[in-house]
Amino acid sequence: MSGRRTKKYDILAVGELLIDFISTDFAENLDEAQNFKRLQGGSPANMCMNMARLGNRPVLVASLGDDDMGRYLLKFVQSLGVECRNVRSVDVPTTLILVTRSRNVSNFEAYRGADCEITDQQFPPGIFDEIALFHTTCFALSREPAQGSIMRAAKQAAQKGCQLSIDANYAGKIWKDQRQARQIVAEYCNYGALVKVSEVDWERLYGSKLESPEKAADYLLGLGATEACITLGSEGCLVANEGERLFLPAREVEVRDTTGAGDAFWSGYLTAWLDGEPLANRAKAGRRMAELKLGHFGPLPNRIPKMKVYEDFDQ
Repeated sequence: MSGRRTKKYDILAVGELLIDFISTDFAENLDEAQNFKRLQGGSPANMCMNMARLGNRPVLVASLGDDDMGRYLLKFVQSLGVECRNVRSVDVPTTLILVTRSRNVSNFEAYRGADCEITDQQFPPGIFDEIALFHTTCFALSREPAQGSIMRAAKQAAQKGCQLSIDANYAGKIWKDQRQARQIVAEYCNYGALVKVSEVDWERLYGSKLESPEKAADYLLGLGATEACITLGSEGCLVANEGERLFLPAREVEVRDTTGAGDAFWSGYLTAWLDGEPLANRAKAGRRMAELKLGHFGPLPNRIPKMKVYEDFDQ
């Protein structure tokens, strides 16, 4: 096996698996949207499916309602080859989110239910010996009992030598206690996490404009993160670790929808990380996956040849 592919599973992602109802037309606000398309959603679930599309071996830990939408979601995710034995069915409705189709930043409204009903029992003994990466999101950490369960699991995973990863996709309407969010992100970073944060999410989480992506990366590394990735939308991204930093500009692409582009970026990045690729190639793999998603409305194809994502490495 190459790179860091020494475990039974490449990644365990824990958090939200939910229904996105995305407006079929571009809209600034939900009151402008009249028609919606039902799609599978949830950042950790998107991560798992994108990782599977790229030929990785992912595990999902999530909670769904014992209802039609929950059964639809489970079947959909399993169809891509994601291991779902630790997805739990609960007597709470499946979470739904209304989302505007957007060329920039989507507007959304969450109707939360089962997504936060994640418990310690969904991390059975020995599971952290089987995984290379442990990944979650701010959305997943925003509410108990999931918050406590995920943080306890993250600590155990780090102690077992797993590499932690987080998408700090903070939004005040999801996690009202901003101070608590900062504290938990700091604790998670301190376990040596790989951290991705968008410019918009940074401004939401820290309450100030992102003047310098370099300083933002330094701040996250100072919290204990192993690697920081600051995505800057149409500008590109800055990636940094203790020994290296670089800026990778974005390329022009026809945007069909921005929803899920961050998850696509991070799946490319982590796939290259698993393959032991250098920092520049990790960023390039992320950019290529984001481009594929930006140019596509709805789910990506079930399989994406990895070499299609790695084609920019020599440039």
